[in-house]
Amino acid sequence: MKREELWDEAVRVVRGDLHGLVSVREDLERRWSEPHRGYHDLRHLDEVLAALGELRGGALDTDDEWASVVLAAWFHDAIYDVRAPADNERLSAELAREALSPHGIGDDVVATVAALVEASATHDVSVSSGPHAAFHDADLWILAAPESRFDAYCADVRREYAEVPDTAYAEGRTAILSPFLERASIYRTALAREAWEPQARLNLRRELARLHLH
Repeated sequence: MKREELWDEAVRVVRGDLHGLVSVREDLERRWSEPHRGYHDLRHLDEVLAALGELRGGALDTDDEWASVVLAAWFHDAIYDVRAPADNERLSAELAREALSPHGIGDDVVATVAALVEASATHDVSVSSGPHAAFHDADLWILAAPESRFDAYCADVRREYAEVPDTAYAEGRTAILSPFLERASIYRTALAREAWEPQARLNLRRELARLHLH
């Protein structure tokens, strides 16, 4: 299902104003298409949505949970500024609240969407099912991508930080990626642990080895 169709499905499930939210979706697509983005672009959004589709049956119990993770996917990197990365998730969550609340979507759903977006800042989730687990795993699907796609992802992230010297980038990126290998499991849902975990660990080891060369 195309990203626009998934957006419409989610809005219908939570009884939002489909017509009124068209402009919100279009604004999000413009944001995801900003020229400074390397990895955090529409392809990443599509991959997160596809990963959520794989997890839907095993990790999500209700249609409202499904709608919440789909909307969170659309908003989670809506604001992406490499110069102030610490603010991206907070500002994206604020955007979700401001954009969704006036269009008939209930406070509980809006709060869940915002919480999912904010949680993506740390990728630190303890539950093994439900919206937080599913969204956590879908956002990290890229770590388990086929080798060629994972390598392209690494190159795309490097391009986003092109102004950072190689040594500083290698140190910073290592600090971000290494903790995933230190976890008992990178992923939280049973499906992701079984299907994605082995490839993710192989990919991470390869990238960390490359970074170590700088």
